[in-house]
Amino acid sequence: MSSFDRYLHTIIERGSDEAHQDGSATIEAQHLLLAIAAQPEPTLASAGLDHQAIRDALEREFEHSLSVAGVSRAAFDLPRPTRSPKPPTQLGASAKLALERIARAHRKKDLRPAHLLLGILQAQAGTVPRALALAGVDQADLTTRVLRTLPDGD
Repeated sequence: MSSFDRYLHTIIERGSDEAHQDGSATIEAQHLLLAIAAQPEPTLASAGLDHQAIRDALEREFEHSLSVAGVSRAAFDLPRPTRSPKPPTQLGASAKLALERIARAHRKKDLRPAHLLLGILQAQAGTVPRALALAGVDQADLTTRVLRTLPDGD
């Protein structure tokens, strides 16, 4: 097993815990991003994005999505998500797309942890880009910074 495989396995396991905490049936890109941020990740840290900052951004995105649908979280006593007894093991669509992006663009033997972050940040639509935008994060700049950490600007 390569070092990237071990890293990916660790992130998916932690992402599963994040998804379980959210009451999600699948592991999505936002759960992988939270898992990455829970470990030392200099590029995210340099942008002020630690685990709690990303969790807060995702919470704002959720509230914003509700408001678009005409629901005010403050006006309703919304129940917490129902958690299944076990954490999810299946990757959801957004996580699969992040992995597909890196698999299409890079050879497996060349993959580094930053590639996973890159695959998540390259999403043009979805929860992660909306959360980052609401947090005032320049996603294009962050993506460029991640690219600079890779050998040959990969």
